[in-house]
Amino acid sequence: MAVTIKGTEGVSKVEATGSPSSSTFLRGDYAWAAPSGGKILQVISATKTDTQSITARGLPLTDVVGLSISITPSATSSKILVLANINLGASQRYTGVVLYNGSTALCIGDSSGSRLQISAGIANSSDGNDQYQVFPTAINFLHSPSSTSAQTYKIGAGQFYSSGSGTVYVNRSSSDANSAFISRTASTITAMEVAG
Repeated sequence: MAVTIKGTEGVSKVEATGSPSSSTFLRGDYAWAAPSGGKILQVISATKTDTQSITARGLPLTDVVGLSISITPSATSSKILVLANINLGASQRYTGVVLYNGSTALCIGDSSGSRLQISAGIANSSDGNDQYQVFPTAINFLHSPSSTSAQTYKIGAGQFYSSGSGTVYVNRSSSDANSAFISRTASTITAMEVAG
């Protein structure tokens, strides 16, 4: 399309099709258009401030109460960006979390022998000092559900110690002593619909 410059006013008078507004931009073909793709269409978030103790071992992991959200995509081309931060304490050495969409595990490692397929995990020390610590565990995953049905995302947590019993604690340390150097934390999960 040819560009017409009128008088001495320069590019401020470039002729273009469409209507300029605060929600449009001028494309390279000199047409005003609304941006498409990449826009955040909606945001759903949940915050867990209380604590939870989980004694179950192995997969599937136990649901973390309060870290479950539902979002309904407006188009099948939309993607869902899920961000989660889970704070864990543990009385055993091997602890992990999994992001689930319904009952389907997302953002997990490849299958390899007897190794666990989880989204994230911690391996605390065996010297006992970790009983006073809370470990931040993060998940960042872009999901393509290709659906306009409601999508439920949740966090599962558990421990994998090979012998004996153990407990995973959400938002507190294993010790949880009533002391100024012991912390209580919050955990979050957020889902954002991204336009396709």
